[in-house]
Formats: sequence, C-alpha cells, structure tokens
Amino acid sequence: MSYTIETIAERIGARRVGDAPATIDWLLTDSRSLSFPEETLFFALATKRNDGARYIPDLYSRGVRNFVVTQETLKAIDNGQLTIDNSMQRDGAQPIVNCQLSIVNFLVVSDPLKALQKLAEQHREQFQIPVIGITGSNGKTIVKEWLHQLLSPERVIVRSPRSYNSQIGVPLSVWQMNEQSELAIFEAGISEMGEMRALQNIIKPTIGILTNIGGAHQENFFSLQEKCMEKLTLFKNCDVVIYNGDDEFISNCVAKSMLSAREIAWSRKDMERPLFISKVEKKEDCTVISYRYLEMDNTFMLPFIDDASIENSLNCLAACLYLMLPAGKITERMTTLEPVAMRLEVKEGKNGCLLINDSYNSDLASLDIALDFLYRRSQSNGLKRTLILSDILETGQNAPTLYRKVSQLVGSRGIERIIGVGSEISSCAARFDIEKAFYPDTEALLRAISRGDLRLENEIILIKGARQFGFDTLTEELEKKVHETILEVNLGAMVANLNYYRSRLRPETKMVCMVKASAYGAGSYEIAKTLQEHHVDYLAVAVADEGSELRKAGITASIIIMNPEMTAFKTMFDYKLEPEVYSFHLLDALIKEAEKEGITNFPIHIKLDTGMHRLGFAADDMPRLIERLKSQNAVIARSVFSHFVGSDAAQFDAFTRGQIEAFEAASMQLQEAFPHKILRHICNSAGIERFPGAQFDMVRLGIGLYGISPIDNSIINNVSTLKTTILQIREVPEEDTVGYSRKGHLTRNSRIAALPIGYADGLNRHLGNGHAYCLVNGQRAPYVGNICMDVCMIDVTDINCKEGDTVEIFGDHLPITVLSDILETIPYEVLTSVSMRVKRVYYQD
Repeated sequence: MSYTIETIAERIGARRVGDAPATIDWLLTDSRSLSFPEETLFFALATKRNDGARYIPDLYSRGVRNFVVTQETLKAIDNGQLTIDNSMQRDGAQPIVNCQLSIVNFLVVSDPLKALQKLAEQHREQFQIPVIGITGSNGKTIVKEWLHQLLSPERVIVRSPRSYNSQIGVPLSVWQMNEQSELAIFEAGISEMGEMRALQNIIKPTIGILTNIGGAHQENFFSLQEKCMEKLTLFKNCDVVIYNGDDEFISNCVAKSMLSAREIAWSRKDMERPLFISKVEKKEDCTVISYRYLEMDNTFMLPFIDDASIENSLNCLAACLYLMLPAGKITERMTTLEPVAMRLEVKEGKNGCLLINDSYNSDLASLDIALDFLYRRSQSNGLKRTLILSDILETGQNAPTLYRKVSQLVGSRGIERIIGVGSEISSCAARFDIEKAFYPDTEALLRAISRGDLRLENEIILIKGARQFGFDTLTEELEKKVHETILEVNLGAMVANLNYYRSRLRPETKMVCMVKASAYGAGSYEIAKTLQEHHVDYLAVAVADEGSELRKAGITASIIIMNPEMTAFKTMFDYKLEPEVYSFHLLDALIKEAEKEGITNFPIHIKLDTGMHRLGFAADDMPRLIERLKSQNAVIARSVFSHFVGSDAAQFDAFTRGQIEAFEAASMQLQEAFPHKILRHICNSAGIERFPGAQFDMVRLGIGLYGISPIDNSIINNVSTLKTTILQIREVPEEDTVGYSRKGHLTRNSRIAALPIGYADGLNRHLGNGHAYCLVNGQRAPYVGNICMDVCMIDVTDINCKEGDTVEIFGDHLPITVLSDILETIPYEVLTSVSMRVKRVYYQD
C-alpha cells in the first residue's frame, strides 16, 4: 500500500525539508536491508548503541532520497558533518551538504521511533478486518504460524515476519497490511514496563491470545504479576481474549485487568468453560484431543505429543472456532500441522556450495528477510548467489504482479541465478533477466540434478519454498554428508546473551567479545559475523592467525590479539590486528618492527598485572612504560586492561576490590600522561554482573556470551548443542562385555546402541563406563564401556528408540555444565574440545 511523502509527513506531524515528489512503499530502519531505494523511507533511529543517522550518507549514495530525521541530524547535514564522497556516487548526485532539495526529502521530527510507530498506527486505522494479537513468554511465533497454516486457505493473511514483535518490529509488521488483507496476525513482545501500550496502539487487536507467562525477559519487572498485567494491556478493546483457563495465575491477572472482552478461557477441568477439553490422549507419535464448544463435541489429531505443542494447538483451536472455521476443517488441518522451523540454517553443501535452508514457508516478506541474510553471508566468500524458489502461494495477488516484485527483490540482492519450481513462477520466467532454470515440481528439479543437467558448484544457495513442494528432500540432496555428528549453534541465543549483558552496562560502555579458540568451539566466522552485525566494539582472538582468517572471511570489526607472537608482527600489520602488549621485551620488538615497516600510530592494548601474576606490566613499571611510549610514534595505546582473578566468587571479593583499586591507579597514571583517550577495561563476564562499578570504558564478554553464567554455572541462553545419531542397536546378553578392554560389564540382557562420536570428536574418555549419560528421546542413556576414538556405546534397554534417532550429548536439555561437573573441569574445556571435524550448523531463532 503506497503513500505519498506529503501524506506521510502530515500523518507523523513532520516538518518537511525538500520538495522531491515521492511515493513510499517500504519502511527501513536497518541500512543493510535496503531493497527498493526509490520507494523507501528511512527512519534514522537512535539507540543506546547506535545512531541511524550514521548510515544516511551510504543510503543516499545507494539511491535513498527520503529520510525521517531529528533537527540535530538535519543540522549536522547542513553543517557538512554528514557528507558523501563523490567516488561513492551511483547516480552522479551531489553530496548531501550540497544536494538540491528538489531531489531529496527530510521529514524532521523529535523522535523517529515514535514517528515510525505513529505512521503504523495511522496505517492500521485504514483496515476493518479481524486482527489477532498474540503475546506471552513462549509459543507466540508457533501459534502465529500454526494459525496461518489453519486459516490461510480461506483468507489472505498478513502476519509478523518471523519474530518481529518489538517496538520496531511491530510497526514494520503492521505496515505490510494492504488492500488484499483479510486477516492479520501479529506478535507483541516486551522487555520492560510501559512498552505494551505503544504496541497496543499499533496493533489494535480484535482477538487476543495469551500463550503463557514465564521467566523470559523478567529482569526488568518487579514480579511475574507485573509482567502479566503489562502484557494484558495489549488486549484493551479486544472483542475476545483467549487463554488457558486452568492457569490460576493467568486467570487471576485477567480478572484484575478488568478487560471488557468476551473470554474464551479453555479448560481441561471445568466443563462450564466455553471451550472444554474433554480428553487428551497421547499416543506414540500423535495426540488425540476431544473438545466441546457451543454444546457440540468434536475431536482432532495433533501430530505432536509434547505439552507445549498441545497448549499451542488449543490456543489455535479457540481462535479458529471464534472465527467460525468449521469443525471438520479444523480436524483436517490440525492433522497436517508442521513444526515451525524458526531458523535460517547454514549448511555445507556438495561441490563447494553453501546452503541456506529456509524451506518451511514462502511469502514475500520472509523472502526479503532470507535474501537479506544470503546477501550478508555472501559479501566476502566470493560464491555465486543462487536462489531456489517455489511458487509463492495464497498471496491474493496475480502471478505477473507477484513475480515482478520477486524479480525486483532478486535484483536488489544481487542474485545471479534463479531456479524456479512450480507452474506459476515458471509462467513468469521472462520477468527474470538473470541466469535461470524452471521446473514444474521438485521431483523434476531433483532429476535434473541427479542426471547432471543442472550443475551447482561454488554457489551460496538460498532454498526457499512453500511446504507442499517438499524442499526438505532438496536440502537433503544438496547437503554434504560428512559426519552424522553435528554441533548446532543458535545464533539467536548468542545475541540474547549479548543483550542480556548489554542491559547491565551504561549506554556509553563499550564491549569486547571473545571469539578465541574458534569462538569457544562454536566456529569463529559465523559468531564474529553475527557479533559484527550487532555492532560490538571489539572482537578478541588468541593468536594472529585466528585474526587473519577472520579478515580473509570479511570481518571488518576491530580485533584484539590476546597472545601475540613475535613471528606474527607482519600479519598483524597487514590485517590491522591490534596486539595485547604485556612486557618491555614484546613492546620493544613490536616498535622496532613497526618502525622498520614505516608504520605509525599502530594501536596496541596495554596489559597490567594486578594480581593474576600471569602476564602484564607491574604498577612499578608505569613510569618507564610511559617514557618508552612517549619516545616513539610507531605504536599508540588504544586501551589499558587487566584480568580479574576471582570475580565469580564472593570469597575473593576483597581481593577483587584490591585489583580494581590497583588498576584504577595505574591506568589513570597512563591516561594522564597522554592527551588521547585510552580505553580502560577489567571486567569479564562475572565482573559485569558482580562489579558494575568497575565497568570503566569497556568490558570483555567471554563465557557469558556462550550462555554459561560464570557465577553459578547456570545456563542463560544455550548456544551450542552437540548432537549425533544412533548407528546401530544390538541385543547383548547378560554378563557379556561392551567395548575395548572388556570394561563395559552387563548385569542384565541389554539393548546397546552405537553412536558415531568418540574422543576424536571431543567426547572425553572419562565420561565412559557409566560415569555420564546422553539423552535419547529425552531419556538418560548411560555410556557403556570405554569411549572409542570415533564411536561410543550407550545403554538404551529402557528407552523406546530406533536406529537413526537423534541423541543429545549436551545442549538445550542436557546442560554442558553436567558434563563439566562430572569431569571436574570448567565448561570452557568441554566447549573448546569439540573437534573441528564435527560439522557446525548455524541457525537463528
């Protein structure tokens, strides 16, 4: 749905500077996601960590001509503080400071975020359709996606892309509503008091669904009740509110909120409730649910057996019944519900290809997000960009219009080849002016690949398709199968951990994130790439080779080398890697090499020893150190830092405070000797939490980034999950032995499963012989006998399982700290022991 720039200026109450004619279709808050510059309105949002105004010059050079800015930003433009180098010009336009106002528009407001939200509010007012608003602690996205699966055959539905449920994501979601929309489904998430009112004004739901209330994002709420009451604010003026009536806590909160809406509080206990769940029968691989609604009894089968899926399905059932979807269709469609794969998986493919698997749905909004993900991942690896796309179904648009937009998206992301699957996209092949191939169905595409008619080599391939096209078989065909043991790395969880620690910092405090030892085993490039995208100030690795590999892979963020080797000085100079310096011997050698190379003001990071007694300058060294730094201009102190010894343990607090005092005195002595700002940092993950007064200018985030609290070994958000599969199951009689040296003595007739993971993969031998266990279908299976190099054996006598089933070595359900405690070591060791021959699979929630 398009608006003129005049209309938008009026609706957000902006002062317009410039008189360029413009029609706006796209709203942009992240410069990396630009698709259609001529029709885009960029909101220069300022956050605690970043200022969108910084990206105006780049966006201008890329063709954007419409901006929502503050008066301060406009003043900076007028003063020439935001200019564009003519070499960056793509269309010959003048730098912003000299540009003619006939070709650009600045909408000046006091707060660009509030302007974005106000515009979305006004856009929402144009539609008199049912709007479902979903909130809660867990299950929001699954309920949204399942409702789309259940209701989309009859209706054109607009919904939040993935988890766009924030103060920025919600208005961008609502903006998708257009003339064809017949139903809207939006998520709303909050992290502190007062946020939901803005989201309610934007969404204005007519139907509200509260999934549940848990501890997620609890840190900014006084109590669970306060959080629940805040979430219920979303349902002000709803026609109906849906929730679990058996949850006494939620029921009490709903009563206190005095909502005027009708309630569908479904219940498995109270027959007087409008929706009574009369029976829930779990079978081996499905659940049969019987219910009564408006005096009518019905039954449906759900292809899941876990409690969360059952609860999510009941929320969906209530919404479908309220929207008068016939019971027969509900029964039919519940059977076909598919798991919501909330991830963009990055996998290694055959023939040098990299696969991005997003084959769980296909619509224009999610295609834009996936293409953006592909574009970012492809910028540095030199691989050809390829899109495999199925027909996009149930959009309400005719094929020529739809695939013209797809063609524009494809062009804006630099896609070099498109492979279309389906009759509709094939009929619009002429829309695509790039290398292309089209097939009537997935089977035809697979045949072309197997015959060699279609060759995929050295390409980064986005696989994006509607469910009915079965692209999971395509992904399986293209994936390189090397090992059946994988380490799943949840990038979304890592970002959540990053934000958890950021929430404890002052806005001006910078952050160093540790990605040494291959990012604690998770794989340094993908971790570093994600951290760079989230604007961390520094990355830190152990040695120069780690840093140079990141540079070769396209990482541009500042990188600290924590253990610089004198043989690697040239590597550090060539790749702009900033070394830690801890001794005069190292400092003198570095200065000598820099002077030899003609290098000046190369940034270094001075390490002080305040009690660790491992590496670092002593306090008594400061006068000599200052004199040496002042006597040359080859290197310059960028930061000064020290290491805590025991910031995670209260028993060492007195010692830690002594370290802080010593560091403050020595670091100030260094700072006072030089006019430029020298960043000071001493806090590690534990220090961030336990000594907030010692933040200084910067902190270093290590194990906490990977989801493990160094204070009590609790899991914050699990990042790494080590999984394998059952290769073989055999019956072994009582009193036989299993494995090398006949260490695995059996005391009963047993079922023994073999797993393709051993100590060469990082599974410590000390876990064998019953000292530890893994999880098979959620149940504990102890290790039997010695762990071998490539294989281990487990006892599955009491577990219902089969060959090919997944086994969790550590992860979401078996915390890594369980293994580290058994081994009497620290989680770091277990994480970094995972061999590089274990394939890493990355995904984002």
